[in-house]
Amino acid sequence: MQRVAQFRQQHASDPALARAIAEVKRFQARRFQATYADLLHNPRYARATRFFLQELYSDRDYASRDQQFARIASTISKLFPQPVVATAAALAEVHALTETLDDRMAHAWRADSLSAPQDGEPARYVRCWRQSGDRAAREHQLDVVLQLGQELDRLTQARGLRTLLKVMRRPAAAAGLGALQQFLETGFDAFAQMGGAKEFLTLVRQRESEWIRALFDDGDVACATKLSHLLAAGGAH
Repeated sequence: MQRVAQFRQQHASDPALARAIAEVKRFQARRFQATYADLLHNPRYARATRFFLQELYSDRDYASRDQQFARIASTISKLFPQPVVATAAALAEVHALTETLDDRMAHAWRADSLSAPQDGEPARYVRCWRQSGDRAAREHQLDVVLQLGQELDRLTQARGLRTLLKVMRRPAAAAGLGALQQFLETGFDAFAQMGGAKEFLTLVRQRESEWIRALFDDGDVACATKLSHLLAAGGAH
C-alpha cells in the first residue's frame, strides 16, 4: 500500500504522467470488458466478472479503499477472521503489482506519444507493453489474481462468515472502513452466487495467458490487429 501511495503521489505531481496512466488504465479496462463480454451476459458468471472488472481491472480511483486498508494493515489479523486476512493480503499484492506494471506502461506511453507515429491505441499499447517487458511479472500478476479468486471462493465455504461480515457493517463504518467492507461483501456475494469458482478461474487463466503470450510473442501488426478486432467486436477472444 505504501508503494501504491508513492505511485499516486508521483502521478499527481506530473500532469503528463497522470494523463498517461489514465489512458493506459482506460484502454486496459476496455480490453478486459471486451475479453469477458460473454461472461458478463452469463447468469452464473456475470456478478463475479463484474467484481473482477470493477474492483481489480477498472480505471476507477481506489484511493479511499487503499487508505482504509493501509490504516489497518498491521492489525487486520486481529479484526478479521483468518480467511478474510488471506483475501485482504491477496488483494494488496494484486493491487501493488498492477500499479507497478501500470506505472511502467505509463512512462512508456508518455514517451511513445512524443516519438512514435499516431497509429492508434492498440498499436501503441503493444509497443509500450513490449518496452515495459518483464514477462515473469505479468505471469505472476495473473497468478496472484487467480489466488485472490481462490481465496474469495474459500470465503464462501466458511460457515457463518457471511453473517459475520453483515454484523461487521456498522463497526466497519464507524471505524472508517466502509470501502474495504464493501469490497469484501461484494466479492463474497459474487462468488457465493456462482456456486464454485473453478470453471470461472480456469477461463480467466486461459484468456489472460493467451493475451500475455500474444502481447509478447505475436508480430507487432498481428497483435495490434487482434486487439483492434477484439475491441470492435466487443467480446471476441
